[in-house]
Amino acid sequence: MKRREAREKAVQTLFQLDNTDMSVEEAITYIVERPIDPFYESLVKGTTEHRKEVDKELAGKLENWSLDRLPKIERTILRMAVYELLYKEDVPHKVVLNEAVELCKQFGDEKSGRFVNGVLSKFEEKEN
Repeated sequence: MKRREAREKAVQTLFQLDNTDMSVEEAITYIVERPIDPFYESLVKGTTEHRKEVDKELAGKLENWSLDRLPKIERTILRMAVYELLYKEDVPHKVVLNEAVELCKQFGDEKSGRFVNGVLSKFEEKEN
């Protein structure tokens, strides 16, 4: 599985997990077949395990928004992207930003891509 496809499947899995009582393992099994891609699995489990830290960092970058008010798809993509920015050092930040915007185009709309790009670019500024 290529990384782009892994990210797409991870967004679908995390979207499904948001506000459900399904376990991570159940959601993974529901979305992908075995063998499970290690990158996909790391995105899903990492985003889930670090959700409190990710949400705290993300909330600090949102202007005039709260996490609860965000549309579910944007919130899901942002959480996964912030997880990657904070915990996946092998992925360049520009790649994470570009992939997040592409996921918004695929699962959201044009406005969501611009919004997500704006929020994630604040993480880039922090790094420079």
